[in-house]
Amino acid sequence: MASETSLGLPPAISVVVPVRNEAENIEPLLAEIQAALDGVETFEVIYVDDGSIDGTTELLISAMQVYPALRVVRHAEPCGQSAALVTGIRNARAPWIVTLDGDGQNDPVDIPALLNVLHDSNQPFAPQLICGNRKRRRDAWVKRVSSRIANRVRRMALRDGTPDTGCSLKLFSRELFLTLPQFDHMHRFLPTLVQAAGGKVISVEVTHRPRQRGKTHYGVWDRLWVSIVDLFGVMWLERRMKRPQIVELSARAELPESSPRMRSHG
Repeated sequence: MASETSLGLPPAISVVVPVRNEAENIEPLLAEIQAALDGVETFEVIYVDDGSIDGTTELLISAMQVYPALRVVRHAEPCGQSAALVTGIRNARAPWIVTLDGDGQNDPVDIPALLNVLHDSNQPFAPQLICGNRKRRRDAWVKRVSSRIANRVRRMALRDGTPDTGCSLKLFSRELFLTLPQFDHMHRFLPTLVQAAGGKVISVEVTHRPRQRGKTHYGVWDRLWVSIVDLFGVMWLERRMKRPQIVELSARAELPESSPRMRSHG
């Protein structure tokens, strides 16, 4: 697993994985990330241990001996998925961030497809966020229904054009992310926040797998009820985020007619 270029430069991408009590999934997912990215891009992997108590921390420490690209940061107490993502992204060294869940349901083999979209010179615009779209969900029916309702409500209210904002598999600019307002559950509204900041968003169909090991620790109903409550806050933010058009002037630039001209005093 190559974390830096041969010249010691920062990696091209940082893969950020938030986990809480995912001991059974640590090694299998790390192996898949390595297989997916070896020879594709220089990369690092940042696991954010969100206050785990099941042996996840010890396994991550051991894994750093096997995977040189792996870096681990830990929250002393659970702070939630959004806080874990922010911690990982702040500690990342690459200009582009890939995020995915630590439960193994996002398939790392889809990461190169997102990178292909980023580097596609035929795109009519340069995207700052590329979102995964899980057309075939492999979750329990309660989880599927709550996510479907939450996505529908978000699309109606925010009109961000993103079919699956809840998919954790995303690729985006670290620089732009760090300018966004940060709050609990913000990761569910990333497309809207990026667009409000002037960025372009593209969705790409990705694989979704059933959970094979462990159980969910970030809750099912927060995908519906908490997200709908947060929706009103995001709508408020969206209406108040300003995008000024900036033009650098030269000494010989013509002033617009509406601009006051400086008067010389003799």
